[in-house]
Amino acid sequence: MDLGLTDRVYVLTGASRGLGYATAQCLVADGARVVLCARHVDAVEAAVTGLGGPDRAIGVTADLADPATPGRLLHAAQDHFGRVDGALVSVGGPPAGSAASVDDEQWRQSFETVFLGTVRTVRTVAAALPEGGAIALVLSTSARGPVPGLGISNGLRPGLAGVAKDVADEYGPRGVRVVGLLPGRILTDRNRELFAATGDPAQARAEAEAAIPLRRIGEPAEFGRVAAFVLSPAASYLTGVTVAVDGGALRGL
Repeated sequence: MDLGLTDRVYVLTGASRGLGYATAQCLVADGARVVLCARHVDAVEAAVTGLGGPDRAIGVTADLADPATPGRLLHAAQDHFGRVDGALVSVGGPPAGSAASVDDEQWRQSFETVFLGTVRTVRTVAAALPEGGAIALVLSTSARGPVPGLGISNGLRPGLAGVAKDVADEYGPRGVRVVGLLPGRILTDRNRELFAATGDPAQARAEAEAAIPLRRIGEPAEFGRVAAFVLSPAASYLTGVTVAVDGGALRGL
């Protein structure tokens, strides 16, 4: 199936590695062009090189907590590629710990980046999108059910799922779509770190896999393919929903 991605341009945050980078790979493989954003210049440069260089990808070193970041990304896309058709908004996972154990400063910093940074990026990008544009928010299965030991995520991700639904209603009449993506256990650096933090990563992974109907941890590319489809014109009647990419781990209907 042709996803209709050829020469379309997407902005991706948190995309120097993990789920954002995997999505960028899938978009570029189908003919799209991408503008990547992450906080570390070396990682951004390496990601751009891995995607084929400036004909296919460019990078911006920035933090979503900075109010100027969304505008910078839009300008980069329009200046270099002449257009923007959508965005994948991904933010690194907040600190681990139960909701009661993390302190006010950790909550405050996470809210500024994970929550407010995402909302600001969505509204800024959406204002510049033409009919047929699409935005996908990388959230977590914690939007539907709490994940033990990830209290900040359990607090913020459900709110963002509600924001995604709200703005999908608002932007729908303009032909702009908004979808929430709920990755489960995907083998990213973040999940490796969480497994390692238990003291017995092999056992932690085995227990996680036992709770997944497919009995395995997902690969980043498996998430990337779903995200690329959601952002593409092939998904033109898909908006206002959350899509779990979790191997069946969520038990709700």
